[in-house]
Amino acid sequence: MNRTPHHHPLHLRRSLLSVPAVNARALAKSATLDCDAIIYDLEDSVLPEKKAEARAALIAHFAALDRGDGREHVMRINPLDGPDGLRDLEAALQCMPDAVLLPKVSGPQDILAAADWFSEAGADDGPRLWAMIETAAALLNLSSIAETGRTQGGRLDCFVVGLNDLRKETGIADIAGRPFLVPLLLQVVVAARACGLDVVDSVFNDFADSDGLAAECRQGRQMGFDGKMLIHPAQIAAANDAFGVTEAEAAEAIAIVAAFSAPENAGKAVVNIAGRMVEKLHAEQAERLLSKADLINERKKA
Repeated sequence: MNRTPHHHPLHLRRSLLSVPAVNARALAKSATLDCDAIIYDLEDSVLPEKKAEARAALIAHFAALDRGDGREHVMRINPLDGPDGLRDLEAALQCMPDAVLLPKVSGPQDILAAADWFSEAGADDGPRLWAMIETAAALLNLSSIAETGRTQGGRLDCFVVGLNDLRKETGIADIAGRPFLVPLLLQVVVAARACGLDVVDSVFNDFADSDGLAAECRQGRQMGFDGKMLIHPAQIAAANDAFGVTEAEAAEAIAIVAAFSAPENAGKAVVNIAGRMVEKLHAEQAERLLSKADLINERKKA
């Protein structure tokens, strides 16, 4: 049986705020926010004539950045087949973010090309690669894209869904509850998990609709996503809440771990906890959830 281990380190990726790299005020404010990751955007939120200015601003921002704040710092670059993609990679080499988010990924060759570029540039230990899943071609090639992150040496860590581009390309309607998109979203989750990757849900565009955001965050959690990409600081709390660990979840996980650690249950694959049969795999899930809770508590102290 081919089981995929969690060979990538556990990260908090509940809330990933996208910040336009050309917006000096937003860059400065981002360091004060309670999001788990900041995605510095060089792509969609930056006009073509502002790309060079955005790269320079980002290089200066990273030079003064506190890298010990517990957040991940990610650069979303422009497509590598366009005029700015390679310039963005060169800027990333100066900034050395935790990850580079590749847009418009269509197949494994997009991941491998970026990975080869960093290796040839001597950046073997970083940055990691994330992939935007936002094209019809990406959906058709999910398995082969995810496979590039399966091995220990694979640079790919995470899928991020981009529904705005996907809706535009496919014509799928933007309807509350995403009824026609759920099957596609679940395919992304399954492909990511098959190769040990994290997977992040798409943005919710109406940042004034707090109820709609909360509902979509709950839906994303139920579908198996690790977190949500955000477009406004007001959305951070809802994402952290929905993709966090509740007291009840933590208590249940502690009980499961304790049950399998008890001497009388040594060597057992299944134990009875308050009338419920719990398998060893649930203990592994519980341990990972408690590790996530520890990371959340560490972030609160930072």
